[in-house]
Amino acid sequence: MPRAVDGTKRHARRKKILKQAKGYRGARSKLFKSAKEAVAKGLVYAYRDRKAKKRNFRRLWIIRISAACRENGITYSRFINGLLKANIKINRKALSNMAIEDPAAFKELIKKAQEALAQ
Repeated sequence: MPRAVDGTKRHARRKKILKQAKGYRGARSKLFKSAKEAVAKGLVYAYRDRKAKKRNFRRLWIIRISAACRENGITYSRFINGLLKANIKINRKALSNMAIEDPAAFKELIKKAQEALAQ
């Protein structure tokens, strides 16, 4: 009687890894061992960078807001402090979009922030 090896499960597991490695260059998409290592590393990067993406976007929004503030003669930190004192709660993503798409409304916010700082 022939010896039974877990052929189906083994084949399915390898096929799954190679499918995940599709698009990788060279042996990393063809050979199981190389593909397994590449996929594991790729998943680590994916997890890490999902967290980093949030930080990077926040940095971008702050840079945009800061640039728009300086054009209007106020620093970013004083602007944010003024908004807090004026009890205006707008997140940085919205402020960034406003600075780009609607500079007039952004100027109004700066005026409100400056008034709150003066008090």
